[in-house]
Amino acid sequence: MVQSKKMVYSFDEGDMRSLLGGKGANLCEMAKLGLPVPPGFIITTEACLDYYDLDHELPEGLWDQVQEKLHGLESTLGRELGSTDNPLLVSVRSGARISMPGMMDTILNLGVSDDNVASLARHMNDERPAYDAYRRFLQIFASIVFGMESSSAGTRNGRARPWTMSLAPMSSGLSSPISRPLSGSTPDVTFPRTPSSSSSRLCRRCSRAGTAPGP
Repeated sequence: MVQSKKMVYSFDEGDMRSLLGGKGANLCEMAKLGLPVPPGFIITTEACLDYYDLDHELPEGLWDQVQEKLHGLESTLGRELGSTDNPLLVSVRSGARISMPGMMDTILNLGVSDDNVASLARHMNDERPAYDAYRRFLQIFASIVFGMESSSAGTRNGRARPWTMSLAPMSSGLSSPISRPLSGSTPDVTFPRTPSSSSSRLCRRCSRAGTAPGP
């Protein structure tokens, strides 16, 4: 069996700028200096190029390597992605070999879901920031992964927005499954219901550039 090439590096494994991108290499360097950098990992720029060469398909073995690194984060931090008791939340951002405008926005709070937002509220001792964290995740996920414009209001200047999202009163959780239409006549898009499926979609989206996920 041929072993897949290494496409995912932890922050303590390397500092090759051409392979890990500028942000990724800087994080690795800071981690090696002993600075308090939260643990995380980087998908290489080579994986990005392979993604394009494969007509927007993930290179073989990439998702397995991402999952291995996610399990490492869970073990290190004592939290679990998708857990209803002690959820792990991570951020995902893009990077490149050189700094450039127009890069993908940072996705925050990957890991919060319908099933564990109440648990997150208990950890925070306050429902409002927990539900606000979920709102922020859904809005940025919709924008980056589905290309949807979002708003907390339903209309602007008398015209309907492409989609809206509302959370029920804090004590009753979400008002409905998270499914909202794109603008125009595009069919409804269903949001992933678990952090694992969200991660898979983000892996595809972020393979357009080297990425650095971390808590």
